[in-house]
Amino acid sequence: MEPIRRMGRTGQMEPGDVQGASEHTEATEHTEHPEHIELREPTEPGEAGEPRQLGTPRDRAYADALLAERFQAHRSHLRAVAYRMLGSLNEADDAVQEAWIRLSRSGTDGVENLGGWLTTVVGRICLDMLRSRTSRREEPLDEPGVRLPDPVVGAGDVIDPEHAALLADSVGLALLVVLDTLAPAERLAFILHDLFAVPFDDIAPIVGRTPTATRQLASRARRRVQGAAPAPDCDLPRQREVVDAFLAAARGGDFEALVAVLDPDIVARSDGGALRPGMLIRGAAAVAGQAITFARFAEASVPALVNGAAGVLAMAEGRPISLMAFTIRDGKVTALDILTGPERLAALDLEPFTG
Repeated sequence: MEPIRRMGRTGQMEPGDVQGASEHTEATEHTEHPEHIELREPTEPGEAGEPRQLGTPRDRAYADALLAERFQAHRSHLRAVAYRMLGSLNEADDAVQEAWIRLSRSGTDGVENLGGWLTTVVGRICLDMLRSRTSRREEPLDEPGVRLPDPVVGAGDVIDPEHAALLADSVGLALLVVLDTLAPAERLAFILHDLFAVPFDDIAPIVGRTPTATRQLASRARRRVQGAAPAPDCDLPRQREVVDAFLAAARGGDFEALVAVLDPDIVARSDGGALRPGMLIRGAAAVAGQAITFARFAEASVPALVNGAAGVLAMAEGRPISLMAFTIRDGKVTALDILTGPERLAALDLEPFTG
């Protein structure tokens, strides 16, 4: 695969690091989205078998449509990469759109593996976005001001087919929280290699390291992920049994029964949004006490699927007041991630629950 290139002032790709998506606002306004390009037949070849020239507007539109069609075939994969890198659905869409802009300007000359090329382009765009976050000194998730990644929510125990690719490897909120604690280059190396099987030789130019140093970045990230977010139970019916036991104990004020379904070292994170302080609570006893208190405010608890795992949407007066994502291992709740911010909840597609 040839090295990733960035856009120059002339619209041609130049060697070096790519620029962030925000620098291409003007280009975005004038570059048609690939989903909206109409595929038309090309003009006829010239006389005596002369090769057709792509000089007419119609021919150029046809070539653009073919390119858009090829890009669309990779869109869901690219969005999955960007979501794991950024933990934000909107930012993931921005990164994918930026990749389309760059592809539409540069074309595919010299690109043998378009899917692989686009994966590394999206990875580099996301890396720039993560570095921009770091430069703004955003608060980490283990300090006051907790901000959880965007959840992918489904009604009942059925995931929306549109979101299936996002969760192909069961990327739960707890894992995304741990990924947010990694350095940008570590996160990129781990995600591209361990989750998407991109060779270290292709990742190294993106992070500006040798393949050996890039392998070390991924190894360091892997140790942190395995230590902080071990693989959860994958049996969804069993997950639901544990969640139901948690809810029954919380509603009934049964402290002992609630502690029994919690891992002794459970971590609960609550994201209250911009206007409410977040909380981070550790230990079964402390989490059980908060759960019993909160249960008094919820009139109904509706089963939900949150990032592919059993979750709950709490309702009061017909509106959602919290979304809870459970991480369960060996029959115990090891992590509880709760989204309570009104603006964050309003941004989710909860129509299947409220409509």
